[in-house]
Amino acid sequence: MIRELDHLVIAARTLDDGAAWVRERLGVLPHTAIGKHATMGTHNRLLSLGPGRFLEVIAVDPEATPPKRPRWFDLDTPELQRRIAESPELIHWVERTDDLEAAIVGYPVPVEITPFARGAYRWRMALTPDGSRPAGNTVPTLIQWDGAHPADALPDAGIRLEGFGQDAGRLAASFSTTSGTRTIP
Repeated sequence: MIRELDHLVIAARTLDDGAAWVRERLGVLPHTAIGKHATMGTHNRLLSLGPGRFLEVIAVDPEATPPKRPRWFDLDTPELQRRIAESPELIHWVERTDDLEAAIVGYPVPVEITPFARGAYRWRMALTPDGSRPAGNTVPTLIQWDGAHPADALPDAGIRLEGFGQDAGRLAASFSTTSGTRTIP
């Protein structure tokens, strides 16, 4: 079973807020195409971080029907809503696996495998029933792509992830860009 970084998640009040925040920090805007997640009532914009990796800006979709379950990544919690009302934030990371069922054996919290589909993309994610980031955001959310991967369709913006980790309970990441190394605290 393979597990590797798939993408980083930036939560924002709106996609425009999140895209502007990324541009201020990395010097480029996420791709303008907007993806919608009807099951979760969210939408996103993506930025390539090279082959097989991307940065996701995600926000509650104001045009979507409210989901029947809590949204992923704590997006429904008052604390995160308050923080992203002030500023977008790097909140989580997602790791890809080729065997989601095997990957959740021994996982530190209960998760439900949830299927998703949009256009050419099919994927399944191991999500907590309450929509929280797993284990207090100390472990990644797991994903298994079934076929095409969105990073393959994104234009290369020349941004590469150099590393990421937690600092005082918050995620931070460093990136190489055409103008040098940049950090998102």
